[in-house]
Amino acid sequence: MDDKVRKILHIDMDAFYASVEQRDNPELRGKPLAVGGSRHRGVVAAASYEARKYGVKSAMPSSIAYRKCPHLIFVKPRFEAYKKASQQIREVFEEYTDLVEPLSLDEAYLDVTENKFDIEFAMDIATEIKQKIKAKTNLTASAGISYNKFLAKIASDYNKPDGFYVITPKMAEPFIEKLPIEKFFGVGKVTAKKMHLKGIFTGANLKRKSEEQLTLWFGKAGKYYYNVARGIDNRKVNPTRIRKSLGAERTYEFDITNKEEMITNIDHIAEILIKRIEKSGGAGKSLTLKVKYGDFQQITRSKTLTEKLSNQQIKSIGLELLESIPNIEKGIRLIGLQTANFEQLTKDVFLGQLEFDF
Repeated sequence: MDDKVRKILHIDMDAFYASVEQRDNPELRGKPLAVGGSRHRGVVAAASYEARKYGVKSAMPSSIAYRKCPHLIFVKPRFEAYKKASQQIREVFEEYTDLVEPLSLDEAYLDVTENKFDIEFAMDIATEIKQKIKAKTNLTASAGISYNKFLAKIASDYNKPDGFYVITPKMAEPFIEKLPIEKFFGVGKVTAKKMHLKGIFTGANLKRKSEEQLTLWFGKAGKYYYNVARGIDNRKVNPTRIRKSLGAERTYEFDITNKEEMITNIDHIAEILIKRIEKSGGAGKSLTLKVKYGDFQQITRSKTLTEKLSNQQIKSIGLELLESIPNIEKGIRLIGLQTANFEQLTKDVFLGQLEFDF
């Protein structure tokens, strides 16, 4: 199998959280919808395509989303509904292959080079999967098909929503050369700006740079950029993908201005994080406290141990890190805790969130 050209699918649900809400509530269909937050506080977890036309995006502060779209409808997340739909979708994937690598509730890689029905063409499998997901959940998915994970993920985003796109080995080189650097998976806004300063705007520009140059500019990621510019991505679809961190955070309706209230809330968030860690089977060695002020300034404080954190240490270190947070009196809108440096994670599970994991 390693000598074959692999057949990789990337299946990505369309506006997943928002689509579930519109599916379950006919009154929301066709309307601009934001899952999470409120008119004045919080963060948009997901936006319907009707909302995206106004520039509303996930991870956008709700107040900004409301200014962009004054008739935006805010609904509270219903994670049990999303998990149920996600499980139904996962069952469809596993009809075809056991090589399924979930990236989140709403997207996954599938290696269908060898599949349970001996279907020759990956595009036929992708078509069937999209049809079965629609029939089972009444939700639409976009499918990207290629010979590696990098190209499959880009392909799934190419014709959204309800998209379907194939990038064959022969298509790869000209496709990548024309691709804006912002469309490269693994290139965020900050890296894109840095690349622009180096004269890199497209895949063709990136391809002209040597591995040495890219490594000098971007560190270890330089080798990755060098390879994907040439259509090379040898990462395998890993059904036992290890999650490297777990977190929980909460955005508050009103700014917190005193330490006693922060102590109470950190203890509550720590309890949720501990439950997620226990459910995952993992154990972290570092803890990070994230705080966002009312003016959206954000700071973090971290501590790392030589051994895994106990439940009590998560609580006590969280409070210890709080002592180093300045200017609490000016108002805190978000508090979060994250543990990382896992020794193990025995299974890939959805661990939920209050507003966002980070």
